[in-house]
Amino acid sequence: MVAVQIAARGVRHPRVLAALASIPRHWFVPARLADAAHDDVPLPVGQGQTISQPFMVALMTAALEPRRTDRILEIGTGSGYQTAILAHLVRRVFTIERLPDLAQAARRRLAELGIVNVEYRVGDGSLGWPDAAPFDGILVTAAAPSIPAPLTAQLAPGGRIAVPVGDLALQELVVGVLGPAGLATRRAGGCRFVPLIGRHAFPENF
Repeated sequence: MVAVQIAARGVRHPRVLAALASIPRHWFVPARLADAAHDDVPLPVGQGQTISQPFMVALMTAALEPRRTDRILEIGTGSGYQTAILAHLVRRVFTIERLPDLAQAARRRLAELGIVNVEYRVGDGSLGWPDAAPFDGILVTAAAPSIPAPLTAQLAPGGRIAVPVGDLALQELVVGVLGPAGLATRRAGGCRFVPLIGRHAFPENF
């Protein structure tokens, strides 16, 4: 999976590749989908949510340029797979999920893997986690119509953010770096994610 689907397509960050190789993706998908766990496709994990394709997980993680000392905010815990990858790479991960059942299952799964450097919260991810800010990086695993302003406000100077931006039909991965003049962004290619539901994203009935 790592050699053919990720490294061969241009993601070369050695620590990110090592993390992808170390975390067993099949532990994060329903048992009936275990045979497809290492295919480069998103898979359903229940309640209308998905686990992202491995290449997109690698691309977004590498975009944050993670360091061992970083504190990272993840919006959309989902199955916990992306959370586990981040926890392998940085000092502490703060992850928010709006669906309590998914959050509980992810927390249990990561505990079984011995991953302890994660803080969990159930709530509106578009608001971020202001009482734990600032963050060295923010990774959003759902699509927003634009980068939510509260998330930009919670970045540390020099911090990086990766967000799928668009609607259900057309999205692009946007990567931003917070500098003295504000958030400088670049587009990193097309993507497809479930919508981010929240006060600064899409409404519940979107």
